[in-house]
Amino acid sequence: MSRRLCLLLLPLLLLAGCRREEPARTAYELYFQEADLTFSAGDGAFRTETVYLYDERTETSQQLAEALMEALLKGPADETLKSTLPSGTTLLSLELAGDRAKVDLSASYASLSGVALTLADGAIALTLAQIPEISSVQITAQGRELAYRERQVLNIREVLLTPEEDVISTVEARLYYLDQEGRLTAAEQTLELYEGDTQVSAVARALEDKPEGQDGLLPPLPEGFQVKSAWLEEATCYVNLSSALLAGLEEDGTVQTALQALERSLRSLEAVEEVRFLVDGEFRRDLGPFDGEEE
Repeated sequence: MSRRLCLLLLPLLLLAGCRREEPARTAYELYFQEADLTFSAGDGAFRTETVYLYDERTETSQQLAEALMEALLKGPADETLKSTLPSGTTLLSLELAGDRAKVDLSASYASLSGVALTLADGAIALTLAQIPEISSVQITAQGRELAYRERQVLNIREVLLTPEEDVISTVEARLYYLDQEGRLTAAEQTLELYEGDTQVSAVARALEDKPEGQDGLLPPLPEGFQVKSAWLEEATCYVNLSSALLAGLEEDGTVQTALQALERSLRSLEAVEEVRFLVDGEFRRDLGPFDGEEE
């Protein structure tokens, strides 16, 4: 072999000798929500994002549980997803006691209640459920149990068997109800979205009942008045009504108030710029839009 050829091959041989194999990694799933449910019909409470953890750093169940929680707390990389945990929440401690994972989080977690707390607890439990040794999870905030829960210990098996028709998310809306003098009055409400729901359908359904936590306000929709369907196309919300239901209500003037309440409430959603009413699928120009500023 010539001297020139040896000199050319030497760097390649040295490079091959220095090359190291990539450390082994294992894929795990982190549980998040859809970031925007405006156009979603609700395919389930959670959507997962895959994370790859180095095996050498997760050799024990304790290490793996801590790594999964830290990854979950960082939030999703996919912009179409969002975390169920409050921003800024940190892991204070994680202890495996038998088959139970005791997770203690920072104070921000204690701000959760109702559906939001259920979803956050579920995301943690489902993420940790990938560790065979864990069959239950107990979550605290600064060492304290949260009083809003029905149960403080979550059984992994029960979480996995939760039916898909449960609440999948919530949406904030400004809904318009009737006060004692019959005027439309705004009330901030947190609405629950179930499988098959959209934000606009949840708003229409909520106006059929009294608002939660608002004494003295009444439903703006008269008895027997129901929205057949509501959907969003770009920034326009279409509300379809039944001619049979309208027939007996148009004469007493309550329909106009009901439609005003629907329009104002739907337009409180960020994605809705215009509301159009239909009757039996046919567009009715005489039913809105309504002028005048919101009260």
